Amino acid sequence: MSAPHEPLWSIGELAERAGATVKTVRFYSDQGLLPEAARSSGGHRRYGPQALETLQLIRSLRTLDLSLPEVRRILTDEDAAGQVLEDAVDSRLRELGGELKALRWREAALHLVRDCPPAQRAGRLRLLGTLETPPSTAPLARFWRTWLPPRMPRRSTAAFLEVAVPQPPDEPHPSQALAFAQLHAMTTAPCPGSRQPQPDVHRVAGADGAALLYEGLAEAFELAAPHLRRARDPQPGEALDAYVAAYASAYRSRDTHDFRRLLAARLSADPRLDRYWELTAVVLTPPGSSQQPTPGTADDWLRAALRRDNAEAA
Repeated sequence: MSAPHEPLWSIGELAERAGATVKTVRFYSDQGLLPEAARSSGGHRRYGPQALETLQLIRSLRTLDLSLPEVRRILTDEDAAGQVLEDAVDSRLRELGGELKALRWREAALHLVRDCPPAQRAGRLRLLGTLETPPSTAPLARFWRTWLPPRMPRRSTAAFLEVAVPQPPDEPHPSQALAFAQLHAMTTAPCPGSRQPQPDVHRVAGADGAALLYEGLAEAFELAAPHLRRARDPQPGEALDAYVAAYASAYRSRDTHDFRRLLAARLSADPRLDRYWELTAVVLTPPGSSQQPTPGTADDWLRAALRRDNAEAA
């Protein structure tokens, strides 16, 4: 109820004071969100200053794209109002971030189509047309799951996927968008003979041995990364020792000069994913920035270090 000398307004007067339409005021009234101070003798709604404040708050919340249930909770539950507002704003920010990321990927795709030679446009359109915006990493993860040994422990698989699957940048340069589209095409194309070639070490090591192998390789790649960032030539050292130890554990062998020579020969015969790692490096590195190490570039560096070590030992 209104105070004795509180002004009362009709629905039209309230709408005018709030800069809203009568339809808007009636809608929120019907939803039970606007308090009526009284009714006229003819049964018409009358509103006081509290309704004006509430209406202004409702419109502010709706401007933030809060839903009616969220608005209702903020208005009716004083204890939870702060948390409800904070959660709702966080949710909208996440949604908006996703929308902005999608728009930036579409912008990069448009640049790729506009700036390529006319003869390449049809092919580029087909390539880009297979991507979601923003793109999903699920096809890349499925690709690696067919590469990794069956029944490898889930924890080990997840750890490898974290470093092997590049995350699409939020603000991609057109070259990064093109590289990711090419990665998507590569990882979704049918494998020759219907099955992806597997490294020989997977067969020898089995699931448990492969888990040890990839854990050891992750350590070796991390140790090699500073050398790659400083553009140092491949060389024996701690990173190479960790690399060889990972394979030695998988092959159930010891790290000896003979094993290192055997390992170099086996690695040279294993199937490679050079193109995957080349594209990954582009996705991870904006033009003009220093190239970020990838498992592929680290593996190349360590193989070269192994060849150098074998040559020096000979």
